[in-house]
Amino acid sequence: MGRVRPLVALAWLAPALALIFGVVLFPAVMLFQASRGEYSITGLRKGDAGWANYTKVLEHPDLGTVLTNTVIWVVSVVALTIVISLGLAQFLVKNFPGRRFVRWAIIVPWAASLVITAQLFVLLYDFNYGLINHALKSVGLIETSIDFLGNDSWTMASMVLVGVFVSLPFTIFVFIAGINAIPDDVHEAAVVDGASPWQRWRQVTLPLLRPALLVATVLNVIYVFNSFPIVYTLNDRNPGYLHDTTITFMYKLAFKSQEKDVGMSAAAGVINVLLILLVVAVYLRIVNWREETR
Repeated sequence: MGRVRPLVALAWLAPALALIFGVVLFPAVMLFQASRGEYSITGLRKGDAGWANYTKVLEHPDLGTVLTNTVIWVVSVVALTIVISLGLAQFLVKNFPGRRFVRWAIIVPWAASLVITAQLFVLLYDFNYGLINHALKSVGLIETSIDFLGNDSWTMASMVLVGVFVSLPFTIFVFIAGINAIPDDVHEAAVVDGASPWQRWRQVTLPLLRPALLVATVLNVIYVFNSFPIVYTLNDRNPGYLHDTTITFMYKLAFKSQEKDVGMSAAAGVINVLLILLVVAVYLRIVNWREETR
């Protein structure tokens, strides 16, 4: 095959490059510029602030709480999603009556708007009229209602449950695709060798699922890290930053806090992007992604 001329290749790549520039690079540049500006309470740029916005963010008294919440939120949601999805995917690749409809039903939480899903859970968690409290009292597990979103002991766990719920569909189908890609003769050889079902899953299926695990973990980390609608919708009744993550921390700095500082919010946004890139880079380094995706 002959080499493609650079101008021809550029013509084919132009739409994708324009999309990357317009959706990724240009907003990133504008975000960085905003992070070094000083703004009025109405959002008008008053001048340059240098690196002062970054200093104010790093010295914010609630930053430690926000970072801790972010770690708990991301690790809990991603870990639970991966474990549960592995089990459900293993079940959904088997033949049983109604499998197609079950697969369709799993897509629903993924297809629905995150705001609608989060607001639905707000109603389910309601202290006075929520179905969850009603069901728990009906079976005798509790005597008085639990304030899932108002009690500090329950708020993060309640948010994690919703995060896992909306993350399962994508992860399940990634694992279903990974399991279906495993050749049948590999499992047949393991059966001939006398391997038990658990041994076949642990020593055959799981190692061959590593590329799918890599993709699911990286994308879920990015997705959960940036999951604004769930955290904000479930946590908007609570003042301060006690249950906020970095993504809602940014929003509150600009619009809900006493600072109302767009420059600080933009600086927090830049820091948030760097944190995501750092986490993903460390993970890819640990799992040796080049080897896993070869």
